[in-house]
Amino acid sequence: MFSIAPILFGLDKFTNILTDWTIYLAPLATTVVPVPAQTFMYAVGAVEIIAGVTVALRPRVGSMLVAAWLVGIIINLLILGDFYDVALRDFGLFVGAVALNRLSPARVHHPAGER
Repeated sequence: MFSIAPILFGLDKFTNILTDWTIYLAPLATTVVPVPAQTFMYAVGAVEIIAGVTVALRPRVGSMLVAAWLVGIIINLLILGDFYDVALRDFGLFVGAVALNRLSPARVHHPAGER
């Protein structure tokens, strides 16, 4: 869930097949980063793809990246003043990402040949 969904949604930021993602972007975002909304969403898509791949390869690190990303999305939606249902859903995903982090084993480095 925390690897496939970010990758798929990240890819869709480049095609807008599922939805027009720019409607979920608060105008403040393009004021702070002065680029067109679609260009901003391309960057969002790239970060989401990276986050999804990171979760797949390093769940402990990737889950915190996804959790932090979800906090940003929630703040954006609250600033937008709409889509409170999506913000609430993303809060649930945030809690799940933190739980994944807590349940993921820490990667232990073993010197060559030792276990």
